[in-house]
Amino acid sequence: MAAEWKSILECKAFDDLEKLSSDAYDLTEEGALNTGRLKGYVCRGPMFDLLYPCQRVSGEVLDALQSLADECDLVGQFEQMRAGAVMNRIEGYPSEERQVLHTACRDLFAGNPANKDATEEAKAELAKLKAFLAELENGSICNEQGERFTSLVQIGIGGSDLGPRSIYEALKSYAVPGREVFFLSNVDPDDSTAVLEKIDLARALVLVVSKSGSTLETLTNESIVRAALLKNGLDPARHCVAVTGVSSPMDNPDRYLCSFYLFDYIGGRFSSTSMVGAVMLGFALGYEQLLEFLEGAARMDMAATGRDIRENLPLLLALLGVWNHNFLRMGTVAVLPYSQALHRFPAHLQQCDMESNGKSVQRNSGRVQLRSGPVVWGEPGTNGQHAFYQLLHQGTEDVAVEFIGFRNCQRHGDMVVDGSTSQQKLLANLLAQSVALATGKKDSNPNRNFDGNRVSLLLIAEQLTPAAMGALLALYEAKIVFQGFCWNINSFDQEGVQLGKLLSTRFLSLMKEKESTETLEGDFMTAAGLK
Repeated sequence: MAAEWKSILECKAFDDLEKLSSDAYDLTEEGALNTGRLKGYVCRGPMFDLLYPCQRVSGEVLDALQSLADECDLVGQFEQMRAGAVMNRIEGYPSEERQVLHTACRDLFAGNPANKDATEEAKAELAKLKAFLAELENGSICNEQGERFTSLVQIGIGGSDLGPRSIYEALKSYAVPGREVFFLSNVDPDDSTAVLEKIDLARALVLVVSKSGSTLETLTNESIVRAALLKNGLDPARHCVAVTGVSSPMDNPDRYLCSFYLFDYIGGRFSSTSMVGAVMLGFALGYEQLLEFLEGAARMDMAATGRDIRENLPLLLALLGVWNHNFLRMGTVAVLPYSQALHRFPAHLQQCDMESNGKSVQRNSGRVQLRSGPVVWGEPGTNGQHAFYQLLHQGTEDVAVEFIGFRNCQRHGDMVVDGSTSQQKLLANLLAQSVALATGKKDSNPNRNFDGNRVSLLLIAEQLTPAAMGALLALYEAKIVFQGFCWNINSFDQEGVQLGKLLSTRFLSLMKEKESTETLEGDFMTAAGLK
């Protein structure tokens, strides 16, 4: 398969797109956002519609992006990934040499899964989880006093925290009454203290998540919580549950009430639909709503296999990002959900995108010749409007904006104030920001002049349900994968995370030994007042 790998620089479409970028569509021209464009530049996908008239693209650009997708065989590579090809590799150098099969965790609803073996393993874990949840519900699994568990603390970091946390925050309005989930990730002792102060340990399950079973921050926080359980006269083995790799140090029935497996072919930042997220979501939402979440993700995975970019929502989203990043030279992407429930989703995307595509080496081991992954950031609207939108409208940085909105609120607690509901006000703000960024406003006062021609797109759905959240997650996962294929990089390792970990181990050993050494590390500690 390596011989088929091609970056966008090797494509004829690259030269076409370069030429088109010199005279990109001008959103500030009179009539630029006409009725035909507003109705025509829409891609309808599972639960979400993508509205992109406020992108600086024309029919010619879309045709060239289609050619780019075909030349790089982006959909073909995506299908190879889903089928089980070894994607996590760099040609000629040692690497993890792994399959990338996070999609198998939700490929449960198709008559012919892309990778039957991995999907069967996912089904087996789901069956185990279903039985575990049933025992929690009927009281077969309970604490020493015979009381049912009412809270769950998930201990993990990185992909074991950011994705699951963002999804729980998005869907907690659907939670089973009387159940609550907390997260503990930071090795900062103030974090663990704050979490322990909020929970009744006697009625808390502790879910420890680490594929290797050796993650420093996770094991440290687990030790703190285990000590707190023992201090309160509680047996940790009756409270702690593990999600880990088969035969890892945490795969130990003497220490854990139950163990669920995370397989090697699922990367941490793509693991939210595996047991990493499923155990927590099953506890919080119940098994049936967990299945709705997984089915939403599966539907988006299937949508990503279409060849026509105008009908393949994830592929179009990815290619619009490549156009903005590589041809219009935009270095950052702001993901701005107009939904308070999604307040942690941009943080998850920061890891999923920047850890995946923040690479400077191609899969053929050569240096990347174009800019790869952008900086990703974001906050919910309308709060952001009173914070960083000033830069979006008038700053010197040109930011590609991705709005996310919903036609209806989640909690049904809205009311009419001054003739409109809060949800209507929220959507009015969203639409106004998109148009304002595009069209700008001319003013003789330079301080009040808005140049416009600033791009945005809008992902909109009816309501943020478990199925819609699954679809949104899978949409961005596929976008990231497609863009990595474009740049011919390995989106599935994270070597850049390791160097700091190794050095932290050296610093920690110096702190333990209190030794005085004439080294960079020793001098740094002295300067920081730590020796």
